Amino acid sequence: MPDKQVNEFRPLKLSGLEPLVITPESNFVNVGERTNVAGSKKFLRLINEDKFDEALEIARDQVDNGAQIIDINMDDGMINGKAAMVKFLNLIAAEPDISRVPIMIDSSKWEIIEAGLQVVQGKCVVNSISLKEGEEEFVKHAKAIKRYGAAVIVMAFDEVGQADTYERRIEIAKRSYDILVDKINFAPEDIIFDLNIFPVATGMEEHKLNALDFINGTRWVRENLPHASVSGGVSNVSFSFRGNNKVREAMHSAFLFHAIKAGMNIGIVNPALLEVYDDIDKELLEYVEDVLLNRRDDATERLLDYAESVTQTVRTSTIDNSWRETPLQDRITRALIKGIDAYIIEDVEEARQVSSAPIEVIEGHLMTGMNVVGDLFGSGKMFLPQVVKSARVMKKAVAYLLPYIEAEKEKNLKENPDFLSSTSSPKVLMATVKGDVHDIGKNIVSVVLACNNYEIIDLGVMVPPEKILDAAIEHQVDIIGLSGLITPSLDEMVYIAKEMKRRNFEVPLMIGGATTSRAHTAVKIAPEYDGTIVHVNDASRAVTVAGELTGDKGDDYHAFAKAKKEEYTKLRNDFLGRAKKKDFLTIEQARENKLQLDWSNYQPVKPKELGVHELEAIDLKEVVPYIDWSPFFRSWDLHGRYPDILTDAVVGEQATDLFADAQEMLKKIIDENWLVAKALYGLFPANSNEQDDIEVKGTDQDFIFRTLRQQSKKAVGKPQIALSDFIAPQESGVQDYIGVFCVSTGFGVPERAAQFEKDHDDYNSIMLKALADRLAEALAEYLHLRIRKEFWGYASDEQLENNDLIKEAYKGIRPAPGYPACPDHLEKETIWELLQVEKRIGVKLTESLAMWPAASVSGYYIAHPESRYFGLGKIKEDQVKDYADRKGISFAKAEKWLNPNIAD
Repeated sequence: MPDKQVNEFRPLKLSGLEPLVITPESNFVNVGERTNVAGSKKFLRLINEDKFDEALEIARDQVDNGAQIIDINMDDGMINGKAAMVKFLNLIAAEPDISRVPIMIDSSKWEIIEAGLQVVQGKCVVNSISLKEGEEEFVKHAKAIKRYGAAVIVMAFDEVGQADTYERRIEIAKRSYDILVDKINFAPEDIIFDLNIFPVATGMEEHKLNALDFINGTRWVRENLPHASVSGGVSNVSFSFRGNNKVREAMHSAFLFHAIKAGMNIGIVNPALLEVYDDIDKELLEYVEDVLLNRRDDATERLLDYAESVTQTVRTSTIDNSWRETPLQDRITRALIKGIDAYIIEDVEEARQVSSAPIEVIEGHLMTGMNVVGDLFGSGKMFLPQVVKSARVMKKAVAYLLPYIEAEKEKNLKENPDFLSSTSSPKVLMATVKGDVHDIGKNIVSVVLACNNYEIIDLGVMVPPEKILDAAIEHQVDIIGLSGLITPSLDEMVYIAKEMKRRNFEVPLMIGGATTSRAHTAVKIAPEYDGTIVHVNDASRAVTVAGELTGDKGDDYHAFAKAKKEEYTKLRNDFLGRAKKKDFLTIEQARENKLQLDWSNYQPVKPKELGVHELEAIDLKEVVPYIDWSPFFRSWDLHGRYPDILTDAVVGEQATDLFADAQEMLKKIIDENWLVAKALYGLFPANSNEQDDIEVKGTDQDFIFRTLRQQSKKAVGKPQIALSDFIAPQESGVQDYIGVFCVSTGFGVPERAAQFEKDHDDYNSIMLKALADRLAEALAEYLHLRIRKEFWGYASDEQLENNDLIKEAYKGIRPAPGYPACPDHLEKETIWELLQVEKRIGVKLTESLAMWPAASVSGYYIAHPESRYFGLGKIKEDQVKDYADRKGISFAKAEKWLNPNIAD
């Protein structure tokens, strides 16, 4: 029997294509349930009508809007639930942007659950099992779930019925837990209890304790059943107030506030019916909490009376300067929280006048305010854009004080280091690795850490390993942080880890960036360095991790370091074990199972303008309508789909403020010509050959693009795809065509961003880079539209709205080297040679084949109506060797560039 009372917490670990590790530090994990035929009439209709592609869009919307797990339920009398579940899960597996999150297989029928378990990708959650049919059936199902490697939701339900009191909830939870853990050795961290959320304020006496009993039951489970989680459907609690969204929003937020404090860490919540707890009207909050916590006998009547008088009001914003009359410390703190820099110099000067030394203003007044900012951010009450604005105010204040600090140092004629070295702030070195030019994420993490009293040594982008390590020694840093966006950056990080070991470093290493992952860190980087290595997947986690890495090097630090090593060792072993179990075809077998298109009935449209062409004098006003704003908000760690995010109950207000700032800067970018946009494209005759190559007839010479083919074994009838499959093969006798392009809106960004940074304005520096990235993607969309309708003309009658363009509803595809279908960045070199990109428009490739300026996009145009995006996945070494031979490079070079995709 396992020891249930272990001291070390064991997190719940789930996965789709990406891991979801639920720790005590994790925010509440939201489950999306719109892919549930019982919860969504639209989803039910689509499944009934066999419109699974449209049903997939509902799943995609949930993930885009922040669902961290998606619940799938096919229980309906008119549906073959088993077949529908299997089909839908298989379709999801082919959609990386959906399947990146874990799945919750939801059914009251065991045959549907088991069918789902047999095909689901990653580690899922089963929803649910219970003791309703007795212990024997419960054990049978639990053993099967354990064998499939899934986690499980256990309903508070037994042979007697559903638990509806505190006592019954904990009785059933304890009995279920003991059976699972003691009798069948089920991992306790894989157990999630649904303790039944029932409505309150129904008017029935027996329902008064519904919310409170759930909250107290949750607390009991978390304190007495080690490692188990608690979940529930939050909207049930407000069922009595259907139609009154104001009251329902308040009830959900208040209930969650207390339930999360008690230990509820997973649940189904509709973000549209959620108010920010601190923003709930105080009178309404009192009435709601009286009901939820059963604080008064007349609580229900009082809330009902209030609900009847409620009218929805539109928020109005007025400028309130009454805070300027508050005490000095309050004014400074408010300026930092709100990001208001208009009065910070006069307030800091006032603080300097009453301080014995100017350094005390920083260590006292300013850090007091920044500590509040850090606390609010850590508790989810502030968001990244606000924190970056806070940093701007802080930097302006410090810049004002530094001359006074220097003058005092000279006056005293003794050593008195300035702020950065006079404080005991831990030092963090941040760098984007060699060959990589992307730094938005790194800069945001730097700002967040700086706001939490860390001294940042930022080496910028494209930093060689020796410079990173030499600077780490020179500044005696406490942490080295490495960032990268492109796949070659992963190898750079591995090399730096090796060098740190060779040079006997002991400094902890933080890894982050879009291309990095916890799995890669564990499998590739961690084995190369004896010191502590931690992958940080977002800015909000950076402060917690940095705190662990820079604390006193005592028991807590060593426990954290040891836990990370053990976690990564297990992850590495599990990963390698899974990789060995996967079946792969040889490259020859994969080619025999290639995608077969009907070329005999296909007549490609000949482009109207063959050859290389440059767009002249691009007006960014024409490009702006093609911006996809959703990734812009994600770059600021605000998750949701535009425009819905602007009215989101949690981040809507901050998203609206950020969007207003973006529009203001965008207007300046256009009106004052801050940026220069350039676009280059070429359209050429092309055919594919039997070796997965695309042979292109250039203007003066021929070129070859090498593509890669999926090798992971698939279900019968599913082909192994390569991009070359969408270009007519030579033996077909059909003359096909291909397009290639490069666009950039990054010219002017480095200089303008440097000026912002010189003025201590990180907020506008990051804003400019984020907007330049969006404009580059929009320019790529704009050019592709004109290619389809004018320059190539294969879809001259296309009429699509911008939302359709964002969803890629057009004919043909625009894949890019370095992305899932064609992960090898080396193919960019062929694009650059074919189009003479650097000579014509000045966009360069770094040694790691990142594009400079950073706000640049390049890729291919493929026109076949059946062409689609796909992920290459893992490939075997025989294809790496084949690719190296075709390309005329060494195996070692091919292996280096394809490393993340090699199964071995």
